[in-house]
Amino acid sequence: MLRLSTRLNAGADKGNHMNILITGAAGFIGFHLTKSLVRGGYNVRGLLLPQEDSRNLTRLGVDIFRGDLTRPQTLEGVANGIDLVFHLAARTLDWGTRQQFEAIMVDGTRNLLEHSKGHIKRFVYCSSVACMGLGRDLAGLNEDAEPKMCGIPYCDTKIQAEDLVTSFCKREEIEYTIIRPTNVFGPGSVWVKEILDAFKRGPFPLINKGRSPSSFIYIDNLVDGITRAGFLDIAKGKTYFLGDNYSLTWAQYLKTISGWIGKSPKNSIPFWLAWFLGTIFEKTLVPFGIRPPITRLGVGVMEKDLSVDTTRARQELEWDSRVSQEEAMMQIKKWVDTCYQ
Repeated sequence: MLRLSTRLNAGADKGNHMNILITGAAGFIGFHLTKSLVRGGYNVRGLLLPQEDSRNLTRLGVDIFRGDLTRPQTLEGVANGIDLVFHLAARTLDWGTRQQFEAIMVDGTRNLLEHSKGHIKRFVYCSSVACMGLGRDLAGLNEDAEPKMCGIPYCDTKIQAEDLVTSFCKREEIEYTIIRPTNVFGPGSVWVKEILDAFKRGPFPLINKGRSPSSFIYIDNLVDGITRAGFLDIAKGKTYFLGDNYSLTWAQYLKTISGWIGKSPKNSIPFWLAWFLGTIFEKTLVPFGIRPPITRLGVGVMEKDLSVDTTRARQELEWDSRVSQEEAMMQIKKWVDTCYQ
């Protein structure tokens, strides 16, 4: 088994001065990736919004660049001296107008690429398994399957961004790789914090009794996969699904984490009803800037089987789920015990 972390540290000891730009560096995935690369001896620049808290990144010695992907004039010089870009910035909310998603996912990606050309050697884009189309089972699909527009802005704009990265990088002769993770979880992640907060607010039902696989990938395993995709030659011009093969259904997961705070799921609603309600709420509330109590994105993720085939990553990148399901849940429980007691 290739241990890329060992190779990175060895490269750093030999004076590796590769400069890396990470967008979304203050986010959940971005911060963990940044911390890993800094510890590996790499020079990291983090792109942060003007108002974002940079204290944790500053303590790591990260070079902070303030800018907004939706305002190209603020990106001047963002990629100067940069060799490799990890583009993680995205609208991660499960609701919003198509225009809001396009602004960051598509236009923001285009602005970043334009300000990166002529400077960088390689561009890694973090997409999502959601680009394969939610509302249907994705079990067993591999990277040869075509992405599918499903009408959900988050999913559709991920496809648009992937197409943009591919065409732009080919035209400008920039090496590129696209990563499609499944549901990312870990201490403090959306799939922990927001769910627990929802349980605290009131009843939280299962969808179709929570039978579907949770299709998670633990944050440390994702960072390992993203890093390999950015440094290994075999990954150039490739797309990779990344997901842990944990045997954890949504019912098991939700009952476990809610139990840690003295709660439990209440009742269950069928998929068709949850999808219908999500559609109605999105059409009636989102235009007024009101967050829907249920969305198609949330329903599609929690009811359908998203267990895509990760064979390509495991074979070509020699990537594996180094953190087991048991260890992952133990680390999450430690965080919950600290933050919710």
